[in-house]
Amino acid sequence: MGEQIKSKVGGRFVGARKVLFYGTLCGTAFMLAAFVVVCWSIRSGVREISAKAVQEYPGERVEALISYVSSDSHSLRDRNRAVWALGQIGDKRALPVLKGFYKGGDCDHDKALCQHELQKAIKLCEGSVNATAWLPR
Repeated sequence: MGEQIKSKVGGRFVGARKVLFYGTLCGTAFMLAAFVVVCWSIRSGVREISAKAVQEYPGERVEALISYVSSDSHSLRDRNRAVWALGQIGDKRALPVLKGFYKGGDCDHDKALCQHELQKAIKLCEGSVNATAWLPR
């Protein structure tokens, strides 16, 4: 009656607890690796749009991104990417500009900055949990 349930893994019979333990361990390792890859991808995207902004508006990166967002000479798509980057950076200096563009209505991506993206960026700049905050900036 006290016999352990066994599963055949790799030609050997292994206890169900070991299978569960190693399966959980592998799953956790995979999820952690995927999280790190996504965070590094976000970091890369922030660096890319930041470099573009600094090239046009020399100086500190946050200030360059703020100028980029405020400029009508860039496409709304590029300006939305700059809004996103400011949110990922989470610097409070961006709040006045982000709040100035935020109207709280529906998005009209052909005519104005994305209201949803502005809302997210504002929350991140105000101190909401930022999953990429641990990455070096």
